[in-house]
Amino acid sequence: MDKQKASADIIEAALPSVPFEGWNQQVLNKAAVSAGYKKTDVIRVFPSGAVQAAEQFLHNYDHAMESALQGYYLDKMKIRERIATIVRVRLELMAPQREAVRKAMALLALPFYANRSLRLLYATVDSIWYAAGDSSTDFNFYTKRLTLAGVYSATLIFWLDDKSPGYSNTWDFLDRRIADIMTIEKVKKRIRENFF
Repeated sequence: MDKQKASADIIEAALPSVPFEGWNQQVLNKAAVSAGYKKTDVIRVFPSGAVQAAEQFLHNYDHAMESALQGYYLDKMKIRERIATIVRVRLELMAPQREAVRKAMALLALPFYANRSLRLLYATVDSIWYAAGDSSTDFNFYTKRLTLAGVYSATLIFWLDDKSPGYSNTWDFLDRRIADIMTIEKVKKRIRENFF
């Protein structure tokens, strides 16, 4: 059995049920059978259970985002425009499955999945910075990712409940968060130049 293919097939088959029933073993078992696998194959594909399936579902968007960005001229944009564009592309890719995303986030928000959630968030912000052309290797590498983790998380939470046409309120929210960060960076630069 090709586990990567089975993972994709089972997740795809589960998606119609997830918004109503959540990410759980019963949903995955039914999805496996629907996709032509055995119920017992679920534990082989997702040894950690439903949380692993939810995690994989979200992680798949990192790859989808990277592919979708091939059609954008990011190198022609300022860094703040790049980040805003990349985050927007990612959220737009997830939009058709917004309820499944909400259920995955709720599951991963449980305290005993904190490590998984943090690893997943790190992978996403790392993918965003990589797509934006970041090549830093010093302390900035970590501060950039930590800062973006806050921006992305806040924007994702806002987006999950945004009912505005075309998610226009989310894009305004994202622009404001990025503007806040740019302002902080400018202040830090002035302090370094004047006092150190």
